[in-house]
This record gives sequence, C-alpha cells and structure tokens, in this order.
Amino acid sequence: MMPAPFPFVRVLPWLLAMLVMAGCSSPQLSTQDGSQGLSMERALVLTEARSAIGTPYRYGGNDERGMDCSGLVQMAYSRAGISVPRTSQSQYDNLPPIDSARPGDLLFFSTGKGSGVSHVGIYMGDDTMVHAPGSGRRVTTTSLALDYWSEHFVGAAAPAP
Repeated sequence: MMPAPFPFVRVLPWLLAMLVMAGCSSPQLSTQDGSQGLSMERALVLTEARSAIGTPYRYGGNDERGMDCSGLVQMAYSRAGISVPRTSQSQYDNLPPIDSARPGDLLFFSTGKGSGVSHVGIYMGDDTMVHAPGSGRRVTTTSLALDYWSEHFVGAAAPAP
C-alpha cells in the first residue's frame, strides 16, 4: 500500500494563505536623510515648504492666503522652477515614483473612503513632512513615526533632481 501525500496536503493550504497575504501587503514608507548632495531645486522646495508653515488651509488654494495639500506642493515646486500637476492624485499618477524618499520628495497617502490618493506631503528629513492637513487647520509639520501615516502610505515621487 502506498502512503498518502500527507505533508504536502497539509502544507498546501498554509502556503496558499501566505501567498495571498503577501500579495495584500502595502508599500513601506522608506526614507533617506541628509542634506549632503541635495540639488539647488530640492533646497528651494524645502525652503518654500518651511515658509508656508502656519498658512491656513484653503481647499483649492496655493498661495499665502491659504492652500490645500497639493497646492502646497504646487507652490513650493513652482518657486523652485518645477511644474507639477495640481491635485494629489494627478501628482501621484504623473510624477516619477521612487522606493525611498529623500528631503524634498513627495509622500502620498490614501486617507479617504475611496481607494485613490487623497493627501500629499513634502518629506523634510528626520522622519518629518510638511503638509496642509485639512479644513480649519494650518500648514504644519508632522512625524512620520505616527502609525497613521504608515497605515495610509501609498507611495513616493521625486519631481526634483
């Protein structure tokens, strides 16, 4: 009598479950710090982003009277001579994706009920980003060490050289 394929039959469902879970994993937020080697454009983006801290949130805005998250990005990059799309989803869809963010790069998040990108911030280094968080608030910095950001992270892009 031939023995049954005992080990394989018991291991197969476990292996299939592991493959399915691996396919569901989300991107990991990875950063590289250090101001050495930053281009002039990146330095300008960082300076402009810092200068916007305290500006009130205004949906659709991209100037000192008020700005939303993608307006902050558009303002900071345009002052550095780099054109970027207007909305966070368009920025995510059209800018060169990267695996690890350096200061001046964009970080994208899905924070709403839909599955698309709904928020963007500018990585400042030292696990912080500057962003326009929403209605009734002001442009500010936040720590990327907060679980919220890693749970909602979608990807990063590098529009500046």
